[in-house]
Amino acid sequence: MCGIAGIYYFKNQQVPEGLLQRMTNAMSHRGSNADGFFTDHNVGLGHRRLSIIDLSESANQPFADQTKRYQVVYNGELYNFPEVKKTITDHHFKTTGDTEVLIEAFARRGIECLNAFKGMFTAAFWDSSEKTMWLARDRMGVKPLYYYANENYLVFASEIRAIIASGLVRPKLHQPAIANFLKYQSVSSPDSIIEGIHELPAAHIMRVNEKGFEIKCYWDITAFKPIASSDRTVIKKNILDLLQQSVSQRLISDVPIGAFLSGGIDSSAVVALMSQSNNARPVTFNIAFEEKAFDESAYAEIVAKKFNTDHHKIVLPPNIMLEELTNALNAMDTPTGDGINTFVVSKAVKKAGLTVALSGVGGDELFAGYPFFKKYYQLRKQSRAWNAATGIRKLTAAFSGTAKWHDLLSTNSAGIADIYPVLRQIISPREIKKLSRFENGHDAVADLLAQKEKAINNFPCLSQVSIAEYFGYTQQTLLKDTDQMGMAVTLEIREPFFDHELIEYVLGIPDTIKYPNYPKQLLVESLGDLLPPEIVHRRKQGFTFPWKIWMKNDLKEFCDTHIRRICQRNFINADKLLHKWNLFLRDEKQVRWMEIWLFVILEYWLEKNGIDA
Repeated sequence: MCGIAGIYYFKNQQVPEGLLQRMTNAMSHRGSNADGFFTDHNVGLGHRRLSIIDLSESANQPFADQTKRYQVVYNGELYNFPEVKKTITDHHFKTTGDTEVLIEAFARRGIECLNAFKGMFTAAFWDSSEKTMWLARDRMGVKPLYYYANENYLVFASEIRAIIASGLVRPKLHQPAIANFLKYQSVSSPDSIIEGIHELPAAHIMRVNEKGFEIKCYWDITAFKPIASSDRTVIKKNILDLLQQSVSQRLISDVPIGAFLSGGIDSSAVVALMSQSNNARPVTFNIAFEEKAFDESAYAEIVAKKFNTDHHKIVLPPNIMLEELTNALNAMDTPTGDGINTFVVSKAVKKAGLTVALSGVGGDELFAGYPFFKKYYQLRKQSRAWNAATGIRKLTAAFSGTAKWHDLLSTNSAGIADIYPVLRQIISPREIKKLSRFENGHDAVADLLAQKEKAINNFPCLSQVSIAEYFGYTQQTLLKDTDQMGMAVTLEIREPFFDHELIEYVLGIPDTIKYPNYPKQLLVESLGDLLPPEIVHRRKQGFTFPWKIWMKNDLKEFCDTHIRRICQRNFINADKLLHKWNLFLRDEKQVRWMEIWLFVILEYWLEKNGIDA
């Protein structure tokens, strides 16, 4: 796990001295073990290394192939590199890690070599003969890659702050992105919150040469692959095999590995499979709260006891949260409403001496774990009636009690492209317009779903929601938070449920088999008797902090200060936002804590980073 940076000058300008160093210094938290640089006149590559596989200096980057024609800087893990390594028989490997395998594969197959690898990664390759640079991002978008381009240069990095540190980009707020942030609690790719900086989409590659750059997709999650058998027993066995393989591959490391254990089905499944795949005793971590309604530690302890883990319970009282809050907010490379949870547990894992942790994120998205999977399934059954009653729905919408119901009833169809963006929004577009003074920008998630809708419709209904989740909340919020908050404390987080072979298989399973009569039924059945019944048959409780309580008590002054500061900005309707804040303090049910918290986070981030708004 590392951070990468680089630049390509289109007009044959030499890379200025110190530019790459400034960029890598800005993300030194991503790699504390080494930094390295490569320049070839108008091209520069920089790297920060967190040593996990092959801890020797010989594995430092940038890394050249045996001919010295190609160079690579790379961030991530290639979980099947030992298998790919066996196919390269004409080379004597000098290291035991995956970087050398990657560059030698690239030297033989070009950018097509990506199809052979499983993992999470971003990479930059330089071909000194063709004078061409290639940038690449993993299939699911686990690892981030941002870039800025004009007529003179293209500059890229693992983090926005590294691009800003180059001094080549004026950090000006991209105002249309704010509407996106308030709607979805994060900024959706390919945009970023900084004007002119873009995010390379997941599963895409970029070719850069003197003529400019072009971007294309190399893997498509909407390419339907029906399963070979509809026998439930066979399907469950295949799922278990794929899960065991995914967890086993993610245990490859030359440093100790732990796991997040919330006590839910997904994290418990990962810990159970870890105990089967590794002779070492799993090390597990759970966050506990004094507020009993949010505390899941008892369930985590049941799992820890069953699998004899070295378990660490971390109690988080409000005073500690106050101490950690600014640390977590300072760690945000891009603002998010949902990442502080990950920061706190990651810091605890790192403090315990670990460098790698497995996480159960992704299980809900793949196995229909959220309530709206079933709601959408029922809605699709009534799609003909929905379409026939368009006029009645829109009339009803005008008198509906909540903004979300209004927007749902106003959609053109019951299709996933229309329904999903409404189901996932935090603040409705109408409310955003009321609270701010700018028009809503384009909705990248809705646009992508509309573009892909025909292909998505080939999938079973529940899988359609999964794909929408991958394009939406998963890539735009969940994975961004996992990366930036883990790397903020120099911790690599690995997610077995985001294995692309597992995903391709489960997306092809019919609804009749996947439909959950109880939470994530197919996943639970595939695991057999691995999970304790207390874990399976319990009320679903997502891993969240008691923000509503804290914001009205211990964090009230902090929130009030930042709400009043953001009200001074010219794009906020101050009276309307202050009224909403007061309604929240009076415990009015129509105002959710997240609707307030997003404004607090945004103001803190703008101040901390000195952004021209």
